[in-house]
Amino acid sequence: MPELPEVEAARRAIEEHCLGKRIKKAIIANDPKVIDGVSPSDFESALVGKTLISALRKGKNLWFLLDSPPFPSFQFGMAGAIYIKGVAVTKYKRSTVNDTDEWPSKYSKLFIELDDGLELSFTDKRRFAKVRLLKDPASVPPISELGPDALLEPMAVDEFYESLHKKKIAIKALLLDQSFISGIGNWIADEVLYQASIHPLQTASSLSKGSCATLHKCIKEVIQYAVQVDAECSCFPLEWLFHFRWGKKPGTVNGKKIDFIAAGGRTTAYVPELQKLSGGQAVKAAVKSKRQTPKRKKSDHDDDDDDDDEVKDDANKPGSEEEEAARKAKSTRELKPRGHVKKPPTKQISKASDDNDDEENDKGAAADDDDEIENGGADDDNDNDDEKDRKKKPSRVSNDKQAKAKKESNKKVTNQNSRRPKKKMK
Repeated sequence: MPELPEVEAARRAIEEHCLGKRIKKAIIANDPKVIDGVSPSDFESALVGKTLISALRKGKNLWFLLDSPPFPSFQFGMAGAIYIKGVAVTKYKRSTVNDTDEWPSKYSKLFIELDDGLELSFTDKRRFAKVRLLKDPASVPPISELGPDALLEPMAVDEFYESLHKKKIAIKALLLDQSFISGIGNWIADEVLYQASIHPLQTASSLSKGSCATLHKCIKEVIQYAVQVDAECSCFPLEWLFHFRWGKKPGTVNGKKIDFIAAGGRTTAYVPELQKLSGGQAVKAAVKSKRQTPKRKKSDHDDDDDDDDEVKDDANKPGSEEEEAARKAKSTRELKPRGHVKKPPTKQISKASDDNDDEENDKGAAADDDDEIENGGADDDNDNDDEKDRKKKPSRVSNDKQAKAKKESNKKVTNQNSRRPKKKMK
């Protein structure tokens, strides 16, 4: 993303190759999202015939000073870039237009041909940039609302400390605020905080005077170095975080792990081992981390869980062989069914069972007779079944016995019937 060094490199390229030349031709894209507040035809007519006097910059904004107003201004956004045909202007990841691409690029929003044949173009692949035509760009928003330029108008150390001391927001968010300091973007903020060993979420007002002085020094050194090499990132020192922050997965810098968090509304690269929260924020972060720590999964620490199981097993082991024998005996008793439960009969006891049934039937003859009285002889069939189960006696004997039993039953019925009236008389 274009930040102060990238925009400054573009300004220097224009200053070196384009000043004093007259604009012969201009082509403005019909893209109202980028071309702000003016039609392409009006924009073109305002440029043609004008001489380019100077190129100015504040923060991440650039504008051309012509021999008469209005002046074109450029807010680079996420992927805005200046290209001069035949001139190597700094390239960065989101804006690169290759030499083999069509010219002017299909992403061109403003194209200018100078009287000596030199051509330049402002391109924007992602359409977050703004190109305006203003009478005095420095006196109107967004440029008029910018804070001091990080390169051209650096704060003194004491002024910087006093300014931070009044801000109760995260330091990363404050550095990205263009009304505080203009020109610092996402990668520069991450770089200077890494080099100053300051956590991106550390509240600005809580920084010590020493930390503020270190941060002030890092901002100055990083920006000056990047501008000196025309924002050519391959020339940045190898130990800079810049070279390792672009991967999708956390990497390492100087042997230390890089992690990513959200700070100031932007993805933020930092090194937890070096950039730690301090003061009350460190305590709060520790408490919050402890509360949010998920319960340990068994599969994550199988060895630890195995150790715990061994401890539990040791607690259940008996202290001697006698205790072990007693435990086994107790387990055996508990497994046995309680109460007088008879085992299920086997096939060999069927005959004995029949004999026992005969004895019980003979002993309970009186009870059976009573049941016959109440049931009206309904149990006769049951008696016949019992007889069949006996030792297959001749049918004559069985019939005599049935007749005898019937006579005794009739006598009882007669006796009971004769007694009933007497009971009623009482």
